[in-house]
Amino acid sequence: MNKCFSSSLDHLLAELKRIELKLHLQVIRTRQENSQTGEDKFRGLYISEKEIDTILCTPPLQRGDNSSWLDNSALGTLAESLKQFEADVVERKQESLRCGLVLRVHELERLFHLSAFDIDALLVCLLPELDLKYQRLYAYLQDDVTKKSPSVDLVLCLLCQSFEDRLEAREAFSQEAPLIKYHLLHLYDDHSRPTPLLAKSLQVDERITSYLLGSDQVDARLSSFTRLLQPRVKLADVILPDDTKHRLAQLAAHFKEEGLIGYFRGNHGVGKQTTAEAVCYELGVPLFVVEVTRMLATDIPLELSVPLLFREGRLQSAALYLNDYDILLSEGKGVKAGYYSVIPELENYPWWVFLSGEKDWETRGVSHNKPFIDIEFAIPAYWGRRQLWERYWNGHSIPVAEVDFSDLASKFRLSGGQIRDAVATAHSLARWRDPGNGLVTTQDLYSACHHQSRHRLNTLAQKIYPRYVWDDIILPRDQVEQLYEICSYVKHYHTVYGSWGFGQKLSRGKGLNMLFAGPPGTGKTMAAEIMANKLGLDLYKIDLSVIVSKYIGETEKNLERIFREGQTSNAILLFDEADALFGKRSEVRDSHDRYANIEIAYLLQRMEEYDGVVILATNLRKNMDEAFARRMHFTVEFPIPEEADRYRIWQSIFPKEAPLRDDIDLTFLARQFKITGGNIKNIALSAAFLAAQDGGSITMGKLIRATKREYQKMGKLCTEGDFAHYFELVKG
Repeated sequence: MNKCFSSSLDHLLAELKRIELKLHLQVIRTRQENSQTGEDKFRGLYISEKEIDTILCTPPLQRGDNSSWLDNSALGTLAESLKQFEADVVERKQESLRCGLVLRVHELERLFHLSAFDIDALLVCLLPELDLKYQRLYAYLQDDVTKKSPSVDLVLCLLCQSFEDRLEAREAFSQEAPLIKYHLLHLYDDHSRPTPLLAKSLQVDERITSYLLGSDQVDARLSSFTRLLQPRVKLADVILPDDTKHRLAQLAAHFKEEGLIGYFRGNHGVGKQTTAEAVCYELGVPLFVVEVTRMLATDIPLELSVPLLFREGRLQSAALYLNDYDILLSEGKGVKAGYYSVIPELENYPWWVFLSGEKDWETRGVSHNKPFIDIEFAIPAYWGRRQLWERYWNGHSIPVAEVDFSDLASKFRLSGGQIRDAVATAHSLARWRDPGNGLVTTQDLYSACHHQSRHRLNTLAQKIYPRYVWDDIILPRDQVEQLYEICSYVKHYHTVYGSWGFGQKLSRGKGLNMLFAGPPGTGKTMAAEIMANKLGLDLYKIDLSVIVSKYIGETEKNLERIFREGQTSNAILLFDEADALFGKRSEVRDSHDRYANIEIAYLLQRMEEYDGVVILATNLRKNMDEAFARRMHFTVEFPIPEEADRYRIWQSIFPKEAPLRDDIDLTFLARQFKITGGNIKNIALSAAFLAAQDGGSITMGKLIRATKREYQKMGKLCTEGDFAHYFELVKG
């Protein structure tokens, strides 16, 4: 005869048969007691003896004082049969475990450190979940037809031999005992009023029932914010620094059989979950992912959901991954309670736990007896981003050769998740534009990258949509060459700092800081737009009225938000009228001077740490602090245009559709009026509106009148020397 069980279910049925024999013994004892007291006439109001016999699958017994089933010898025979059956179950169980068979009853015992009494109590409560006839039997044994679930008292009577054993076994139903702590059994009152512990009813948890019956379906209460993953990613294939991968591989090998807490810190999409999956691949275990944000949004209280998810992790023999864990580090009262409920579960969990967040975590309240690691996941470096672009690009729509991965990796500091989503978005844009062909263009990819960039800057800055191109700006040749050099700097940034090793030599100051200095209207903002357009980057103009605060420390906080979001948004930051914020430090005469100097010092530090593109535009360069000037990679002077440049501006300012009269003398306008391109734009626009008002064309007279208004706005006198033979029009 094969001593092994054929399956886990076979073992479960044998264990339940053992409990049935215990119930049979209890029925006999109950009948003996009733026979002696004569109180069985209305037993259970009313469950007949015949019905109980049927439930127990025994022949109906003749009632009478000499019935053989009342004999102590019959009771002893059944007890001996039970003892022999129990020994046989234990022997077959041990043999099955030696053969490598997974027995789920044994797994529960091992996972939750259950005693033999705990297992028997669980099996007693499991019987009504499998056959409702046991509800009638339990009602009979408890002398109450309405009490269909086993009570604590009934379980103690079934499983304990003496009063002392009963007292000791009560502890199995305390709140810290495994059966209750892990929600394997539920204690509840049958009535609205509280009852003693012995009178409380017991019910096995539905998920535990399904587990014992062979189901691996995740608890339905957790399904809205969890998922179970079978890892398929190897650690060697994850795009991470080699040193990080090597250390993780060592940890996976060393702690393969132990628990470890890993805090993975970094922005969304930097590969935290992918890395956790890869580690689980090395460990040979599934990964149970928990979305903490969605968990907090459910109606399930944290006091229940937290132990349930850790219990599910044990049942699945899985590593846990708590995404957005740092939400629990916030100061909200309800959220704080969730944090303190997670901590003991972390310490007691037998396998790996990955905590994912963006904030620093000081492991408050966590015991250092359990291994803990903290790994920061940064946005991938240039070569990593290029590899990610190549990996996620499927090449079905256009040949790979037509996609400049180097350009995309250089201009957009995207995480792996963002790159994956950008590829999908680009294909969606192509299908929307051309459902039949759907060829992805470079513009689709750029639009998708902009879509993936974070745009929280909108609350502190104004997004500018660049429309100008190189032909629109008119500057001296040297300044134009400088602007081209700046664009080349951005394009070849990663060649110099990465391939050529300059990044290893410099710890800070690897961003690109520029100073655009010149009078208003000389083209500073236009130049910024042209560069953003050429480079395919977003341009944000910082609103200083929102940034600067009268409250101490608030200006620094606002600036920190700007630089942080600018980094993740892949944006050019344009500080217009920068001298108002980046002005000279002064001698400290009062607290206001001291805090103003602190703000400037903070800006100096933050600009050195920033890796993006920053443009400071000022009308008064002499008001800028010298420390800022030293930190500029480029300083571009925007002078008032000379006559030749002014002539070119006048030539280019009018659209082709504008109705121009032949009498317009652009040579005169360029020679006589020493104004900026911004002034010329205003004059041309005002003349156009005057022409539209009269229903005619743009004439020289209207341009002279518009120039007069511009002079008045600038506070300049309209002299005959400037307006020459058109001065009469000015006077009129």
